[in-house]
Formats: sequence, structure tokens, C-alpha cells
Amino acid sequence: MEPSTLYTTQDLGHLGLVAGMCQELKLAETIDQQLPPTEKHIGHGTAVCAMILNGLGFVNQRLYLVSDFFRNKPVERLLGAGITAEQLNDDTSGRTLDAIYTANPTEVYAAIAANSCQHLGLKSRAVHLDSTSFHVDGQYNSKQPPDEGVIWITKGYSRDHRPELNQCILNLIVESQASIPIHMSAANGDSEDKTGFRTLIQTHIDSLQNVHGFTSLAADSALYVKETLQVPADRVTFISRMPETLSIAKERLTKVDVSLMHVIDETYRYQEVCGVYAGVKQRWVIVYSQQAYDRDIQSLNRRMSTQGKRERKAFATLCRRPFACRKDAQRAWEQFEKTLTWQSVVDLQIREQPHYARRGKPKNGERPIRVEHFLTGAVASCLQARRARMRRQGMFVLATDELDAERLSAPDVLTEYKGRSHAEGGFRFLKHPEFLASALFLQKPERIMALLMIMTMCLMVYAALEYRIRQGLQQHGQTVLNQVNKPTDRPTARWIFHCFAGVHVLCQDGQCVGILNLEERHWNIINLLGYQAYYT
Repeated sequence: MEPSTLYTTQDLGHLGLVAGMCQELKLAETIDQQLPPTEKHIGHGTAVCAMILNGLGFVNQRLYLVSDFFRNKPVERLLGAGITAEQLNDDTSGRTLDAIYTANPTEVYAAIAANSCQHLGLKSRAVHLDSTSFHVDGQYNSKQPPDEGVIWITKGYSRDHRPELNQCILNLIVESQASIPIHMSAANGDSEDKTGFRTLIQTHIDSLQNVHGFTSLAADSALYVKETLQVPADRVTFISRMPETLSIAKERLTKVDVSLMHVIDETYRYQEVCGVYAGVKQRWVIVYSQQAYDRDIQSLNRRMSTQGKRERKAFATLCRRPFACRKDAQRAWEQFEKTLTWQSVVDLQIREQPHYARRGKPKNGERPIRVEHFLTGAVASCLQARRARMRRQGMFVLATDELDAERLSAPDVLTEYKGRSHAEGGFRFLKHPEFLASALFLQKPERIMALLMIMTMCLMVYAALEYRIRQGLQQHGQTVLNQVNKPTDRPTARWIFHCFAGVHVLCQDGQCVGILNLEERHWNIINLLGYQAYYT
């Protein structure tokens, strides 16, 4: 009797696209060139690609479960002949993370990003600087300052709203054509953007400009600090939002007449002036946004309502407080008046309340044993304060040291600044609950630094795939159906990954005999990218 045939399936899904991009960008080769060789069967480059596949698998697997992640995957198809799931264990990942830290994650990633951008033909005029925090499990080195070259995982301002947890900071510089990070660096959990941005510009911006050729650096108001603006960067101009707390910003915003501003489109208007701050000549672009105005007015109304209730309640409490004399009551009122923002008090009076030795109506000529003084008055909303605030709603000031409007027009200043969404979108991706970042727990802070580089590489591969898919669709005049079954030539990579769910490899007695559930929509994407080898 012949033995029965054993049929099994392996989950391929979108991982063929991820592996294809890793191979197209030659990530394994670049990693192996940057790191010392290993005597183990699994090279550092292969281990990094395995961690990228795990990170972009969107199954929230921790690093020590990489082997388990690949247990039902076609490992050899994705990573190369002779590679097994058992070899992709936590020891393999740990050795690679240690090697990345020793070689400096920032420098290793810089070489990878340079090769990737060159391969994809990316040349962006502007890049965008931003940072975010990641909370971690465990104490690490939080109780004492770290050794030189190691980040301090400690408490600081938490963007995750988890101030009770230790954290680390990730700084990114992202190009604006495909949203690919060209620089990453880890920082202490308590570091501030104002000093961190300045250090980054001093140490990295010139070398990055030599490689990528950008001419503008855009960042939020943390860049607009006197000491940072004075850092020399001859070939790079800055674009930053001016903090609204600065007196010059308040002055400019109060003097603007929206009706006289230049129109960009139905949403934006602008007015341009020149000025000097921190000894640097600048152009200041005052921008009015109708959408921002609508949001700001709603927020203003909420603040007025909430704070107004507090101020009315506080005044009622003050009116119930007895004072020994008129001077004490007047002094208390003057102090309280300074705290009023949205309310004003009219018809303020000081009322006397005599107290006698016995209850009831006092006898003629009876003198009170004491006299208490109380404040009285009517509370009303301060319309003048609201009108003053409304004049500044929906407006902000952008600053640049590019004085030639022909090289960088005011509308272009706004466009480049809005490109900060490239960095912000990357952080949203990294913080997704199904991504690797939700499980930041390793044995030591050095590996956390290396893991931040792996996470940034995941973002790079994701952004590169999205860019290549959109570029291919537009060049060939093709579309795909989006989530609401409407054609689009700008799908997200996440949606494309979702569309590949259910694609499996069929195996007969351990040998591949076919790919299941591939449809025409899958082949359209596969052929655009040229990744047929992973799906045949």
C-alpha cells in the first residue's frame, strides 16, 4: 500500500512584497558590508531582513518570537535556500542587534538610506525633522546616568501619554518624495527637541546634504531657538513655525488684516514681511487657514465655556469670604482680578455686614460687636477678550532664512512646511499597535538603540513599497480598488498588504507545488514591482 500524500500550506500573503523590496534595495548586502562577519550560518543581513519581515507582518510579534512567526511561513522563499525558522531565534536577533550597536546604528542606517534613495532615484528639495518617544518595559539604566554612547532610558515628556513609564526618543529626518527616513538617531528619554535638534544639525546636516542634495530643512517650533538658528549651515535653509509665545509673533498676528492677504487657494492666504531674529535675517510668512480658523474657533468656544464656569464659580466663592475691613476686601479683589481671562465683573461693591451680640432686630443705638465686609458684583463674559483672541485664530507665522523669494516663494514655504506630515505619518506607522514598537522590551539599552534602527528600516521598506506601487500605477495609467471599491492610483501599502491576505503556498510532502488564491488584482501589483519570483 502506497503511503498517503501529505499536503500542507504556508502563509505567504504580502510578505513576498516585503522580501522583494528588501532584495531590490540590497539591504542584506549593505548590512553585511557595514557589520563584521559572523561565523554563524545566518548572516547579519539575513537576520535584519527577518526582523523587517516580522515587523511588517502586522501580527504584534515580539523579537524573541521571530522563530515562531516564521514557523508557518515559506522561509526559504523569503530569505534564501537553507534558512529555517529554527535558525531565526532570539540568539540570532540578539547577536545582530549587538553588532549594529557596536557599529553605530545611526551610521549604519545612513549608508542603507543613501543606497536606497539612490536606487529609487529620490531627489527632494526639502527634508523634515521631527522626533517622538517610545515607552519601554523594564528599568534598564533609568536609575543612573549611562555610559558614553548609550542612551538613558528614563522618564520624560511622553508623547504616548504614559508619563509613569521610562522611555527613549527617536529622531528622524525624512525626505519628502517617498517619505523615506534618511537619518535616524536615538536619544535620552528626557531629552528636549530644542537641544536635540540643535545637536543633530551641528553633527549630521552637512554630511546628509552632501549625500542627498536637499536645500531646505523644515521642522516645528522647536527648531526656532536662538542658539539653533545661529548654527551655520551654508547650503541648507531652514523653514520653521515661529512659537506663538514670542512677542514678535503676537505683534505680527495682531496687525494682520485677513481681507488684505494674498490668496493661495480657497483655504490659505498669506502675507509676507522681513525681519531679524537671533541676528539672522529672515522672511516671515504669516499664513491664514480657513480650516484652522474653524477648528480654532470651536476650541476657543470650548475654552471660554470651561474657563468661564471656573471663573464664575471662583468669584462666587470669593463673594462668600468675609473680610475684616474694606482694604482687605479691595486687596483680595485686585489679586483675583488678575486671574480673570474670559469673565469681567461689573458694578463691583463692598457690602458691610454688621454682627450684634444677640439675635433679632438690634435695639436703637446698639453697636455691633464686629463688621464683616463682602464683595458683590455681576459677572459677564468679556467680549473684548474674545474679539482679541479671534483676530489671531487660524493664523501662524512661518520663518525661513531664504531671502530670495524667487528661489523659495511664500506659497512654497507653506508647502514645504506642510510636508512635515511625511515624518508625522512615519511616527503613526511606528506606533501602530500591531507593529513591533508595541513590544519594546530587550535585555539592555544598547539593543534598544539597535531596535530603533530596525524599526526605521521597517518604515523605509514600507514607504519604498508604497512609492513604487503608486509610481507604477501612475506610469501605466492603472488603478486599484480602494477600501470603498473606488479606483485609485494612490493606495496605501497597508491596503495592498490587506489585499494579499489569504495567499498561501501549497506544499506536497514538503515541496512547493503551487500558490493558492492569487487573483488578477494580485498579479497587477506583482508585475508592477517585478516580484514574480516570490509568487510562482
